[in-house]
Amino acid sequence: MFLRKSLVLTALILAGLVCLYAGDITGKWTAEFDSQVGVQKYTFELKAEGANLTGTAISRIGDAQAQTKITEGKISGDDVTFVENLDYQGMALRIVYKGKISGDEIKFERTVGEYGVNSLVAKRVK
Repeated sequence: MFLRKSLVLTALILAGLVCLYAGDITGKWTAEFDSQVGVQKYTFELKAEGANLTGTAISRIGDAQAQTKITEGKISGDDVTFVENLDYQGMALRIVYKGKISGDEIKFERTVGEYGVNSLVAKRVK
């Protein structure tokens, strides 16, 4: 009985540590990628609170810069999702991000409304 309880407790502790490590996304991340509207540069300022993610997306397209709150953010293990509701030249765009955290990188696919999908890699600012 003692061995069984010990094994269960050890498994729970290890699972918790994996979740804590994998979800370590809090901080500043940068990305640069080519899109339908040209090269885009992003800074993501992210804050994890348990399985919830909040923060800000700061985008630069050419000379235009926008700062948008991140909504609907979720973290599950090393998977992350969130939404950026961007106002691009007076046009509201819902941009859905789905990514996978791997150390100091997040590999994202983002769906920009009905306009297409971009792949990008965000790197942690140290």
